[in-house]
Amino acid sequence: MIISMLAAGAVTTATAVSTVEKESAMSTLANMLGGLILVLILIFALAYIVRRFNLVPTSNNVLKVVAATSLGQREKVVLVQVGDQQYLLGVTPQQINLIDKLETVVNTEMDSFASRLLQAKSKQS
Repeated sequence: MIISMLAAGAVTTATAVSTVEKESAMSTLANMLGGLILVLILIFALAYIVRRFNLVPTSNNVLKVVAATSLGQREKVVLVQVGDQQYLLGVTPQQINLIDKLETVVNTEMDSFASRLLQAKSKQS
């Protein structure tokens, strides 16, 4: 009789320990998963900031897009300058075609936000 009570107590204790271990394992898993999600959100946020503010250095201005005009949802005409030569390109999602190699250089005014702000302030005064 005493042996059966000890065996029943041991089974009850083993069940309680098993439940505590399961809860502890679930808690550890939840903490690990939460940390993983936090790190992934941080990586995507930093990647967005780097792309948004152009923090990655570009090439040494060897290839420069002078102008671009959209012709449709995914089609556009792009004027690209390589050194002193300019090329007019047709760009689609499937391919890029050379439309013309320009003999004379096309100059476009680079109108930045800072110059427009100064111009607007000078008009107000």
